[in-house]
Amino acid sequence: MNAFKVKKNFLDILTHVILIAVAITCVFPVFWMLSSSLKTNEEIFKSITLFPETWQWGNYAEAFLKAKFGMYFLNSLIYTVVGVSAIVLVTSMAAYGFARLEFWGKNFLFYLLISTLLIPIPGAFVPLYLLLKSLHLLDTRTGLLLCYISGGIAFGLFLLKSFFEDLPREIEEAALIDGCSRFGIYWRIALPLAKPAVATLVIIQCLNIWNEFLLALVVLQDTAKMPIQRGLMVFQGTHMTDYPLLMAGLTIATIPIVIIYLLMQKHIVKGIAAGAIKG
Repeated sequence: MNAFKVKKNFLDILTHVILIAVAITCVFPVFWMLSSSLKTNEEIFKSITLFPETWQWGNYAEAFLKAKFGMYFLNSLIYTVVGVSAIVLVTSMAAYGFARLEFWGKNFLFYLLISTLLIPIPGAFVPLYLLLKSLHLLDTRTGLLLCYISGGIAFGLFLLKSFFEDLPREIEEAALIDGCSRFGIYWRIALPLAKPAVATLVIIQCLNIWNEFLLALVVLQDTAKMPIQRGLMVFQGTHMTDYPLLMAGLTIATIPIVIIYLLMQKHIVKGIAAGAIKG
């Protein structure tokens, strides 16, 4: 018995050591980014210290003004808020329909939509460009938003359909008896119960849209409509890169995603726990 306890304690300690090591490798690049954003360019190349010798807080103001981050930040905010809201609304309704309604060709249509996950985004650039050009949506925010929304539908369906299928039917049947419509059941019962899955979808799509740049570069030509990732290119020259301002810009671009994750962390943890129980 004692040998078993010793072995168990050893495995617990080893597991914690491995997890701490993994956590450090994940956190260290973020710490290095923050540290470098407060250094001078000369200090980055001459010193490998973790903390700056003199804290250059002015790097953030300079980066914000030099890269016109205000304009790019607002663009990314519009793309992310509108795009994620549309993805959640469309995919949640479609996923609920696939989970609860019966209609001809349901499984074929579902797997057809899911199969688009196999198509890499760069592989769709040419057809997307030609389609947007024929619809006169090139170099428009609407055209880029439609690309973002269509790109997030397949994953949203895949994530939410299984969650809606696991919801107890007894609650919906009781609501139907009380006179609630099918849409009312979706809006008042199914969607609130699916908060953990919706929170997971929101954070993943926020990451995808906020960090996306290649598709915006293909669809947009007007720099005034570009997302925040376009602003980071200002600090990367042909012969020299201004690393302190680049790191300050990366920090500014990272803050909104961190805030969203912290706000939705509780629901994401609930979703993971629920998935583990169901498994």
